[in-house]
Amino acid sequence: MITRLIAPLLCLSALLTLAPAANPPNVIVILVDDMGQTDLSCYGSKFYETPHIDQLAKDGVRFSNGYSACTVCSPTRAALLTGKYPARLHITDWISGHGRPKAKLKIPDWQKFLPFEEITLAEQFKAAGYATASIGKWHLTPALKEGDEAYYPDKHGFDVNIGGYARGSPPSYVSPYKIPTLIEGPAGEFLTDREANEAVKFIETNKDKPFFIYLPHYAVHTPIAGKPEVVAKYQAKAAKQPEVTQKNATYAALVSSVDDSLGTIRAALKRLKLEDNTIIVFTSDNGGLLGVTNNAPLRVGKGSAYEGGVRVPLIICWPGVTKAGLVEATPAITPDLYPTVLELAGVKPLQSLVDGISLAPLLKSGAKPDRDAIFWHYPHYHPGGATPYSAIRSGDFRLVHFYEDGRDELYNLVNDVSETTNLATTEPVRAKALRTRLDAWLKSVDAQFPTANPDYDPVAEAAQGKKNAKAKNK
Repeated sequence: MITRLIAPLLCLSALLTLAPAANPPNVIVILVDDMGQTDLSCYGSKFYETPHIDQLAKDGVRFSNGYSACTVCSPTRAALLTGKYPARLHITDWISGHGRPKAKLKIPDWQKFLPFEEITLAEQFKAAGYATASIGKWHLTPALKEGDEAYYPDKHGFDVNIGGYARGSPPSYVSPYKIPTLIEGPAGEFLTDREANEAVKFIETNKDKPFFIYLPHYAVHTPIAGKPEVVAKYQAKAAKQPEVTQKNATYAALVSSVDDSLGTIRAALKRLKLEDNTIIVFTSDNGGLLGVTNNAPLRVGKGSAYEGGVRVPLIICWPGVTKAGLVEATPAITPDLYPTVLELAGVKPLQSLVDGISLAPLLKSGAKPDRDAIFWHYPHYHPGGATPYSAIRSGDFRLVHFYEDGRDELYNLVNDVSETTNLATTEPVRAKALRTRLDAWLKSVDAQFPTANPDYDPVAEAAQGKKNAKAKNK
């Protein structure tokens, strides 16, 4: 334990030499769990009602090509907190992943917690004089076992940890929650409301100094739950709109709870006259879960190799700095948030190795980032449909390479956002160029790869795949 703590202490010692900017802005990063891009009214949903999130989009910049760093949660969380691709961190699946011992490929021995050597956003802001809080889901520690507290948010630069531990889904959305790092609320209290109220308390306590709040909601992950009166409202709405493809009333109520949470927080900022000096980032860790929501026109959803697994809502708002109501088509991905909020806040990052690029110039003046591609690497299996794959998006095109059979698929996302027409054979020159670029990137980040599985059993693997697909999704 002592050895693990030395590196972050040394990093923090060096970071303390950084002086905070005059009247630095507050920063709130809201990360929703399993919210697909089309789960919001401002992104086209005809069923879910999200007035507070829609207003945030009207007040800030909404990215039409916002992406999560991975098709599942833990890797995206690590990417957000470090600014690095999951492939570089070797945190490439949710902790602790789905076992497929009889699959065609053997997955690599990947990293199952956030390394202490990484300088997190919280450590950066803490060293710059900010109060820091993590409120909600963490899921960056080893699987539940004695001593996992050593990997909690407070060991990564957060002054307080409210609700974060090893599990990725809440035992209950209604108190009693049975979350060891969350004091039980009154019977019947709803978890998303509680997270919002805890954020407001932290804001009130630290209103006279800059603060950084990381609010990774447990919602809208399974188990799907909602307030009875809100569920009833959406049941009535679904009955009147039989044509809509999104019609899960309980899930709609859970989405509404996230929207209400944002409304609660923004109301507090306004009441405390902090609204104009607070940066709010709103995004999701991966696409929506099929069977619960519908990601159309995006293909498939969480746990897949396609757009439905990684295209997510992304809204950034800083009144007076970001252009109100702008819809930005430039592709942006989770690791970009790290350098972006640091630059906006005037905090100089200590670490030079960051994969994300700052979107601050784009947000401030419209200057397009100097980047030709973004990447994904998922050397794992998932009940959402993914087999081990890597992918690259460059310009309008996205190429996906699948490791089981070595095939490439190429799609023009502008003309074919649903990825229905594979262009790999009709545009072989482009496909080869993108594959070459993808391979070079994988080498540059020292990516881990799946290997041939000596225990491969196609019959047993098919049975296991069906079993996992029926199991509760992680």
